[in-house]
Amino acid sequence: MKKAKSDTLDFIPQKDIVYNKLLPYADRLDDESNDILSKIKGNLGRAVQLREIWPGVLFWTRKLSTYMRLYGRKFSKEDHVLFIKLLYELVTIPRLEISMMQGLARLLINLLKKRELLSREDLELPWRPLYELHDRILFSKTEHLGLNWFPKYVSLLFIDFFPFSFYYSSVESVLKTLVKSCRPYFSESATQEMLDEWRPLLCPFDVTMQRAISYFELFLPTTLPPELHHKGFKLWFDELISLWVSVQNLPSWEIHLVNLFARLANDNIGYIDWDPYIPKIFTRILRSLNLPVGTSQMLVPRYITNAYDISHVVLWVSSLLGGPSKQAQEQLSGLFNSITSFFHPSNHGRWLMKLMKLLQRLPASVVRRLHRERYKKPTWLTPIPDSHKLTEEDITDFVESMMQPVLLAMFSKTGSLDAAQALQNLALMRPELVIPPVLEKTYPALETLTEPHQLTATLSCMIGVARSLVSGGQRFPEGPTHMLPLLMRALPGVDPNDFSKCMITFQFIATFVTLVPLVDCSSALHERTDLTEVEREMCSASAEFEDFVLQFMDRCFALIDSSTLEQTREETETEKMTHLESLVELGLSSTFSTILTQCSLDIFKVALEKVFNFATTNIFETRVAGRMVADMCRAASKCHPAESLKMFVPHCCNAINQIAVNEEVLNEEELDKELLWNLQLLSEVSRVDGDKILPYRSELVQILQLTLHLKCKQGYTLACNLLHHILRSTALIYPTEYCSVPGGFHQPVSDYLPIKDWGRPGDLWNLDIRWHVPSVEETSLAFYLLDLILQPELQRLQRFAQGDQDMSRDDVLQSLTIVQHCLLGAGVPFPLFADYILEHSEDDTKSLFSIIKIISDLLHFKGSHKHEFDSRWKSFNLVKKSMENRVRHFIALLLCITLLIDRVMLQHELRKLTVEGCQYRSIHQALMRDLLRLSTSTYSQVRSRAQNVLFTALGTYNFCCRDLIPHVLEFLNPDNSSVTQQQFKGALYCFLGNHSGVCLANLHDWECIALTWPAIVRSGLSSAMSLEKPSIVRLFDDLADKIHRQYETIGIDFSIPDECCTVAKALMTAGNPVPVEPVPSEEETQNGLKRQEQKNSEAIEPWKFEHIAIGFLSLLLRDDHQLPPPAVMFFVKSLNHDSLYVRKVAISAVAGIMKQIKRPHKKVSSPQKSALVSAGDRADNEWLQYNSSNLPRTQQDWDHCVFVEKTHWGYYCWPRKLMMYAPLEEQPKHNLSREEMTEREQIIFDHFSDPVFINQFIEFLSLEDRKGKDKFSPRRFCLFKGLFRNFSDAFLPVLRPHMERLVADSHESKQRCVAEIISGLIRGCKHWSYLKVESLWELLCPLLRTALSNITIETYADWGTCIATACESRDPRKLHWLFEMLMESPVNGEGGSFVDACRLYVLQGGLAQQEWRVPELLHRLLQYLEPKLTQVYKNVRERIGSVLTYIFMIDVNLPYTQPTTSPRILDFTERILLQLKPLTEGDEEIQNHVIEENEVGEQDERTQAIKLLKTVLKWLIASAGRSFSTAVPEQLRLLPLLFKIAPVENDDSYDELKRDAKTCLSLMSQGLLYTEQIPMVLNALQEIAGSSSWHARYTVLTYLQIMVFYNLFTFMSDQKAVNDVRALVIQLLEDEQLEVREMAATTLSGFLQCNFLSMDAPMQAHFEALCKTSLPKKRKREVGCIVDTIPSADLVRRHAGVLGLSACILSSPYDVPTWMPQLLMDLSAHLNDTQPIEMTVKKTLSNFRRTHHDNWQQHKQQFTDDQLLVLTDLLVSPCYYA
Repeated sequence: MKKAKSDTLDFIPQKDIVYNKLLPYADRLDDESNDILSKIKGNLGRAVQLREIWPGVLFWTRKLSTYMRLYGRKFSKEDHVLFIKLLYELVTIPRLEISMMQGLARLLINLLKKRELLSREDLELPWRPLYELHDRILFSKTEHLGLNWFPKYVSLLFIDFFPFSFYYSSVESVLKTLVKSCRPYFSESATQEMLDEWRPLLCPFDVTMQRAISYFELFLPTTLPPELHHKGFKLWFDELISLWVSVQNLPSWEIHLVNLFARLANDNIGYIDWDPYIPKIFTRILRSLNLPVGTSQMLVPRYITNAYDISHVVLWVSSLLGGPSKQAQEQLSGLFNSITSFFHPSNHGRWLMKLMKLLQRLPASVVRRLHRERYKKPTWLTPIPDSHKLTEEDITDFVESMMQPVLLAMFSKTGSLDAAQALQNLALMRPELVIPPVLEKTYPALETLTEPHQLTATLSCMIGVARSLVSGGQRFPEGPTHMLPLLMRALPGVDPNDFSKCMITFQFIATFVTLVPLVDCSSALHERTDLTEVEREMCSASAEFEDFVLQFMDRCFALIDSSTLEQTREETETEKMTHLESLVELGLSSTFSTILTQCSLDIFKVALEKVFNFATTNIFETRVAGRMVADMCRAASKCHPAESLKMFVPHCCNAINQIAVNEEVLNEEELDKELLWNLQLLSEVSRVDGDKILPYRSELVQILQLTLHLKCKQGYTLACNLLHHILRSTALIYPTEYCSVPGGFHQPVSDYLPIKDWGRPGDLWNLDIRWHVPSVEETSLAFYLLDLILQPELQRLQRFAQGDQDMSRDDVLQSLTIVQHCLLGAGVPFPLFADYILEHSEDDTKSLFSIIKIISDLLHFKGSHKHEFDSRWKSFNLVKKSMENRVRHFIALLLCITLLIDRVMLQHELRKLTVEGCQYRSIHQALMRDLLRLSTSTYSQVRSRAQNVLFTALGTYNFCCRDLIPHVLEFLNPDNSSVTQQQFKGALYCFLGNHSGVCLANLHDWECIALTWPAIVRSGLSSAMSLEKPSIVRLFDDLADKIHRQYETIGIDFSIPDECCTVAKALMTAGNPVPVEPVPSEEETQNGLKRQEQKNSEAIEPWKFEHIAIGFLSLLLRDDHQLPPPAVMFFVKSLNHDSLYVRKVAISAVAGIMKQIKRPHKKVSSPQKSALVSAGDRADNEWLQYNSSNLPRTQQDWDHCVFVEKTHWGYYCWPRKLMMYAPLEEQPKHNLSREEMTEREQIIFDHFSDPVFINQFIEFLSLEDRKGKDKFSPRRFCLFKGLFRNFSDAFLPVLRPHMERLVADSHESKQRCVAEIISGLIRGCKHWSYLKVESLWELLCPLLRTALSNITIETYADWGTCIATACESRDPRKLHWLFEMLMESPVNGEGGSFVDACRLYVLQGGLAQQEWRVPELLHRLLQYLEPKLTQVYKNVRERIGSVLTYIFMIDVNLPYTQPTTSPRILDFTERILLQLKPLTEGDEEIQNHVIEENEVGEQDERTQAIKLLKTVLKWLIASAGRSFSTAVPEQLRLLPLLFKIAPVENDDSYDELKRDAKTCLSLMSQGLLYTEQIPMVLNALQEIAGSSSWHARYTVLTYLQIMVFYNLFTFMSDQKAVNDVRALVIQLLEDEQLEVREMAATTLSGFLQCNFLSMDAPMQAHFEALCKTSLPKKRKREVGCIVDTIPSADLVRRHAGVLGLSACILSSPYDVPTWMPQLLMDLSAHLNDTQPIEMTVKKTLSNFRRTHHDNWQQHKQQFTDDQLLVLTDLLVSPCYYA
């Protein structure tokens, strides 16, 4: 195959598109593709060497992607590698503008898509440039200052319509996909380099952790061959997996780790031993499904937002299956057993979507793996070792474990689609396990009339398994015998009254018929002897096919009769089809044509006869019923044209001729129904191959001449359709055969037995498609028709245009319609005539619509429409999915032949659209101008239609935008007085663009922007511009908004690095032009800005435009070219503008300008020795920590102290090179005099040293914007930070009085303003000299003290942000003044409890930013707070709880981490337990009896202890969500105390203590436990279960339920733990307190239900024995006898037995296991026992009845007759009136 190829091509292509070989002109394609490819290579190489990125490189890379779409990867391996290298170099050019980067990246992704084509030997790519690109864009330092604009979505200039690749939505996802595609080709040393680069960022308290882990996930290569594993994942696997295992509270980066492991497992099946981790993996998967458990469960919000991504979970699980140990399958069965009941349709919740996704994706993933193991061609990627391939037994186990949940999910509330997809994949693997249960559900559903939902659900599942059912095979040979009964029973579903049932039935019938030829083979029973039993059965059944077809047609006729217009509509309503009707029409016609293509000639003839009689004996209206009947006839004529045309054409022609004999008919407005109907029929039947039409040409031409000029619009439209179809079938290329077996079914049964073909896959290589290529006669017919019909029409229109001939509007419309249909049929362009209608009769909107349609066709139509093509492309993929057989994808692609033919046809149309579609010719230019005129017409509907065509056109022709802009701008020009308001509006809309297309005002081209933006701003002066019209105002808003959203920084600096050129040279083999460097023209950009400013000063416009103007200007800030001084001046002046919007923009702009003119500081690198990995506090990072005895308090110390600003350096390990700032003397000079400044600096300096300017500025800043909504503004902070960083303390003297005044004023806006200034000051003084810093703090400390004492409820958040922002990324030793001041005495009671809480909040904000570097401060704070833990005030307690969390945050239990020098939880717990001793000693419950006042007298120890406990609870609650690992051992020591408080009854009384205890227990029970912690927890629980308080014992059970479910597999892997839990529950079943016993029963049934415990013989025997405990005789009761209220021990034991049995029965709510009937009988014996036993039995029976009622018919079978008698007795309540 491949060898033959290289003769014509001179190279072996990498992989071309197979469908191209099937095109009728396949032999010409090689030369064509060679020609294009050589042009692309030559020109692309040339463009790169000439360094012309725009438009050269852009244009040719776009050509390359079109080439790949048409021919696949049809180039040699060397070219492939060179293309990739060139694009890689281009994408990673540092200053490339974003949208170009995206366009190139998409092409590169496409080149790299098929990994198997290039191995690691062929191609190696560096990883660092990609990392730098990623870092520069996603973590941009300048974007927030407005120096770089990245659009939120893709700029559409670069999406050439791509049906193949789904559009990547944002820049981010394009980058990610790009890295994914390059990953396999990173060098072998890459892993180590990446680890060195990102390990130092692994500081779990810092945001950098998220960054590092997500880089690991994205970049680490996992596809290295086994001999390189020691250079690959072995370097990091242990480290990262132990990190994952030890993190307990789902931080956001844990998801990235899971994704990384899933990928690793999938790429290296069989090379990693996952067994030790499997229970942990499954426990965490179960946890991340967030299923509701137990009664009062609090969800931690973080668990929901950070849950794992299901697609990766599925990948991981499917990679773990198989292998020698089989452990993963056991756990997976356990997982499904424990969650099965959640799939039952009666359960619903936000967790359901996740479960359905899991169900749907898992089988697909396993099928993919099977395909990879067994059928895929081996490539260079590592194969799976035989020991770990899935065995047959593995597959069976897997399918069995999934069947139960899938069958339940069929009827789910979210619809049956997920279940159907799951069943489809499962049925591919094990049809014999999957299909019978589905059939069992389907047959009854087809019989029932009352439950339509059940029918739609089962049918959609049957459609999924159709292929596996019909093809039978050795696994499920009896499958095909079900086919006919199913089809026959589905027929009643064609029901005019139930739309959804009707549609699913059509789909069902069509699917099955496509897979099976409908041929009567019953004669084979007598002729052939070699048939198996099943085949004989199929043959005899196939006699019913004819019957089936006829019955189906009867049903359809009934459907049509019931949907004629007269029946369904009142006279007044519309005449078009409704949406539902058109769907039914589509379903009907496609199903019918499928049936006809698949049936034998005999059956076809009978069907044709029937359709013909139905169509000709009735007359239908042409809108609804008529369309359906005509569609059926068309289907018939498409199948066997000769037979059908022979019947239809003569009949219709005669009928039409007879009616049209008399002349008046032609001029009637309302035509005869019969004439219309025959015309419609004729026009549909004629859609067949051209050569079949030729015999009837004279009749047809005669009819056309008769009918094209009918007066009635409906009539001539039908005639035009006829014309269209005749032209189309004679002039275009299309395939003629559509039938699922090549060669048709017309051979005798003895040679060819159709039943062998049931469900047979199509074979791509022997698909002898027959094409229709127009013959000479056909073309001559087409030209004859065009001459006869089109010429006269065009001449009439021409004369009308020149005013020589008058025509009525209707005539014009008629001519236009005829012209349009000629065009559609033949696909030929012709000249235009829109202008005159516009000039003469602008209000004739109908004709205008028609013209717009014609223009649109001229621009886009080459025999097939793009949007039709798109939708067909999509539907092809859908059908393909439903029939695909993923398991054995040999090259035979196992699709049905019809589908393959469709796909080839699509390939042909795609070629026509792209190859011929994109040359921009002068005729197009004229067309575009006309469109523009239509777009600005008076009528809004005309405008909007024309604009849509215009936008599509702009998308198709690359460079025409530049051509149009000047014309659009004409309409906006204020000097142009002739513009009407409508034209003005139209022009604005043209700029705005539609929601997905090009936005004219935003092209990527300086020249265009220089034209459009000033014009938009100036248009405010236009005479047509009236701000009174709200629609126009809204338009301007939209336009400004769209430009802001889509604008991205446009590149100025288009230099191409030299590596690119070398690659380009290699790519260009022909001539080598000399490179010419273009100079990026700075003048132009400068001039553009100057022009803009002059205009701004000349025109004094409405505010609206000033807003837009300043907005546009601010978009022009960039990080690589400074703004010209006049612009700086403009922005600084705007800071004090009257309009709030202008001020806001100016603030961010000036902040950006500050960044532009910042003087760079010099950095030097200090190499660090990197020791072994050991994180945490070590000797070599001690010098970074805050140490009050060693602070820089003199100039000398300050200069010698090495400051490290970023908090994460040094925690995990040191980077290879740590960048530090060089000493002061090497830095740029700080105190500049005015003379030393640049011009831009002088402007700012002058304004900010001017007291009047500052007064005004501060005045504006301290105004309220929106009351109560304002927050600390980062933009203003950036502005001040920039001022103080660039000009050191030059402006302090002017600002100081303002700051002092604002701090004293307690209004929130004033306080916020001063907070913004102060945080900017502290961050801006980073490089000041020591003396300046010291004097600064002397000023700031008193200010901050004042501020903190004046703090109010509105401002405390702002001050918190202020201090946190000030401390962020600063060395704590630099800020020691601040910390010492904040630590003075936060909780001193001055100013009341609120101020205390606020001071703690502010302090916490500062310390939290410093993380692990201030252990000394944390110790001091803890020491200070401990005596104050018994606070009375709730707000202070809560704040202290939160502060404690941060104090202990650093005490983590992570691998490779040294014990911390910060405070530790263990010591703290010890100290607290001492103080809580009075509470632990007694046995009574803890009541909250604290009076809410700090009494003077000394309170007793117990009260103090309760107060302390309240604060401790706040701390436990706060730390549950925040810390990384839970201190389980320490918490366990506090557990008994919590159980003593926890209430059982839901007290509504607002009791803080009880509510907190409850929350605490709920959060603790959900915690993730390590294996070694389980025995500790169980011991604690056993101890509490022996407590005297029944509340405590009750709470143990609720705690246990949640804890076991959330750690299910960890528990199950530890047999001793399971036994302990079981013993504990059974012990509590015999508790003396009734509530505890009942709770124990509920707990037991839950454990049984999720298969944690199993119902085995000893347990059953135990309960039965307990039940038999005899009760003491009732004694005579004495009045007032107390003894009787205490239940006797016997009663308790007997009740325990009954409860045990009832727990077993309730544990399987949806089925009846074998042991259940006997237990029910046992229970019923106790129905008359004393209370509480009787109550329990009744509850159990009623619950059993409720849950088993739905499927009682199936469940009955499990019981014997006697048992059923007893049961009905029990369950039917006795009659009270007997």
